[in-house]
Amino acid sequence: MTTPSKSEEKVILITGCSSGIGYEVAKGLVERGGYRVFATARQHKDVDRLNSEGLESLQLDLADSASIRSAVNELLARTDGKLYALFNNGAYGQPGAVEDLSREVLREQFEVNFLGTHELTCLVLPIMRAQGEGRIIQNSSVLGLITLKYRGAYNASKFALEGLSDTLRMELKGSGLAVSLIEPGPIVSRFRANAFAAFQKNIDSEKSPHRQLYRTVEKRLASEEGEAPFTLGPEAVLRRVIHALESDRPKARYYVTFPTYLFAFLRRILPVSLLDKILIRTSGFENR
Repeated sequence: MTTPSKSEEKVILITGCSSGIGYEVAKGLVERGGYRVFATARQHKDVDRLNSEGLESLQLDLADSASIRSAVNELLARTDGKLYALFNNGAYGQPGAVEDLSREVLREQFEVNFLGTHELTCLVLPIMRAQGEGRIIQNSSVLGLITLKYRGAYNASKFALEGLSDTLRMELKGSGLAVSLIEPGPIVSRFRANAFAAFQKNIDSEKSPHRQLYRTVEKRLASEEGEAPFTLGPEAVLRRVIHALESDRPKARYYVTFPTYLFAFLRRILPVSLLDKILIRTSGFENR
């Protein structure tokens, strides 16, 4: 089998590739062949590291419109204006009770997880429309389906992403462009470590009415990601991304990990009061 040239490879742009899901998907698609992968990261040191590992990497900060535009322009210059797919993976979690989230902290969460993703998507849609084909793949979360205590900012950003993506999918019907949501549960990554840093930076736990429970929240965030029940490796997400890229009929939603399948099912069949009880107990179990 002949190896496709760069001009024959399908170009995909991936956000949030410094570690975890983005890093694994970028590497996995390069190894699979047939793709020219542009792996982006927010920090220049991570861009340099990714380039040194043989990945084509660009700096892209989802909280910075100029950075988003610069990355897209550089990609188009390198690919003669071609882009087949966008995997919107970049995000972080801001823990904290809703009443402890300032307007500024909530805005920061939405700038990265929602508004930056939306801006980037809108920039690439005209390119895909001109080609008559394209794939938009949104990395959401089980917390875009159900809510858990002390995840209000992250829950809200992912619920917003779900709603926007569902609307976009309908608006693009018949255009040759497909939109898919991937909904992981616990995946091995640096997500928890980054969330812990955001918690320490933005939440004044000692002045909060939730300060007693915050001690157990901090213990959970400081623990190893792999300790959470039903945790899978990021290769589980890679498999769904490949299907969303290569299937003639990509799914609207791809569930990953047992908790996602379980809670998606329970949300459909249970009354709100009973589901709330289960989710409150789940939060209590996590933060014991």
